[in-house]
Amino acid sequence: MYGHQIRRTAQTDRTELWTDIKQGSLYSALHRMAAEGVIEVVRTENEGGLPARTVYAITPAGREELTALRDEALRQTKLRPDPVDLALQNAQDMSAHELRVVLENRRAAVAADLAAWRHLRETAEPHMTGIESLGFSHTLLRLEAELAWHEECLKMLPE
Repeated sequence: MYGHQIRRTAQTDRTELWTDIKQGSLYSALHRMAAEGVIEVVRTENEGGLPARTVYAITPAGREELTALRDEALRQTKLRPDPVDLALQNAQDMSAHELRVVLENRRAAVAADLAAWRHLRETAEPHMTGIESLGFSHTLLRLEAELAWHEECLKMLPE
């Protein structure tokens, strides 16, 4: 793939969860990865008046590195801290009303995300393999838990 294809795929695949490469630094990361030998330049294409595009491919060393990252992610069970927990611990200067508004807005955003993921799953379901549906289930369950947590918080706050 060339850089723009990689960027689009990374957005779809949520690559930011696997790596610290930001979209704005993708091309410098590609150069660094090529220097490290995990990807290689296959060719440069030049179509019409468009700028030249460099096409990259993963190397055997890159495939090994990707496998190691995958395996580590599958073994990792540590619950990562959520910044909202720290923010709540430091919300003493907010009134109950202000906090309620913030949590209601967060709840609405999580509910919208959940609805969007449910719709996406319905759309994708006919095309998914069993293993792909596991990722959807995981995301849906996490969003449902997050929504339930917001509901619990809002019940605890005075009206």
